Amino acid sequence: MLEVKDLVVAYGKVKAVKGISFSVEHNQVVSLLGTNGAGKTTTLRTISGLLRPESGEVWFEGQRIDKMPAHKIVQLGLAHSPEGRRIFPKLTVEDNLMLGAFARKDHQAIAGDLERVFALFDILKERRSQPAGTFSGGEQQMLAIGRAMMSRPRLLMLDEPSMGLSPLMMQRIMSTISELQSEGVTILLVEQNAAAALELSDHAYVLEVGSITLEGSGKQLLGDDRVKKAYLGED
Repeated sequence: MLEVKDLVVAYGKVKAVKGISFSVEHNQVVSLLGTNGAGKTTTLRTISGLLRPESGEVWFEGQRIDKMPAHKIVQLGLAHSPEGRRIFPKLTVEDNLMLGAFARKDHQAIAGDLERVFALFDILKERRSQPAGTFSGGEQQMLAIGRAMMSRPRLLMLDEPSMGLSPLMMQRIMSTISELQSEGVTILLVEQNAAAALELSDHAYVLEVGSITLEGSGKQLLGDDRVKKAYLGED
């Protein structure tokens, strides 16, 4: 579904991503793991058209997208819920969600998708008219995921969805990811909580300073001694 080939991304003379290649199959959850500065967020921002690669290619469902503007990529069915949530705090919950459907014209289907998001996250329905800035971090994360879902993506990229959340709220977000996968949404996940990410993942890649150093199924990497030591806090 998604293929990244020899991707190089630089900030000035500093290469943040150094020729990585990976793929995401239809209806998989695939994780990118790594410490801060490994190039995970840069990779997602490049796939979604917010950054331009220095070289390499990005293909989505057989179509090359690395030279496309971001709004065209969204229209193809690839959505990005960014690190830090990036909600609009002064707008209502419902207005934030509707911004996720800005490129769509199918008004009846949009109304149906809004109800789908409300079914996933009942707190959003209860407080649909409330300014989004009054929400807790976990509620804002639900809103960010819901907003991305309003573009009706076939592939959803989530950047650090559990960052700063309580263990209970983190569990809720992770169970939502499983639910979305069961509904046919493919997920590319960047997540600091390696154990939670690998439990969900069909496949995972470990990035270190812009390069992929390990890959395997979630189960394989959970049992890998290098991963245990570096990311799971086990000796």
